[in-house]
Amino acid sequence: MEDSFIISKIQDPETINYGFNLLVKAYQERVYWHVRKMVIDHDDADDLTQNVFIKIWKSLGNFREESRLYTWIYRIATNECLNFLKKKKRKFMIPIHDVAGELSHKIDQGAYISGDEIQLKLQKAILTLPDKQRLVFNMRYFDELKFDDIAEITGTSVGALKASYHLAAKKIEFFLTEH
Repeated sequence: MEDSFIISKIQDPETINYGFNLLVKAYQERVYWHVRKMVIDHDDADDLTQNVFIKIWKSLGNFREESRLYTWIYRIATNECLNFLKKKKRKFMIPIHDVAGELSHKIDQGAYISGDEIQLKLQKAILTLPDKQRLVFNMRYFDELKFDDIAEITGTSVGALKASYHLAAKKIEFFLTEH
């Protein structure tokens, strides 16, 4: 489904509901997995994905096509993830390393997580990264987004993103060789 078609339906008051349904169908799964890689837990990811689409619905009038539709959606999803993780840390007054430990435990216990040993080890290594570095790594490595797109989504320079990704890759490599 072309974004321009979805946008045209959303911008027409008579077809806005249809357009939004198309948008959800086109992006729901990608948003879910983007969120899931950050929060790990299926239920949290499900709730956040729903929140993302509620925010999108409420913000449809603000979309001015200055960015592509998917980068606008990813920006909303990214902000929801980062806000959720900040609230979680504040709510439980958990140091950052303990949140990573909690999420790592969810990987081990998760009924919705499958994968062989190396995939689980990779996920645990990724959890050792700071939230924003993890976000950049996930978007580049798993979502295969270009640095220009990640820059648009995060509001960060391409150079800083490349440095962040390189650092993340080195930390993951170190984790995998040490564990």
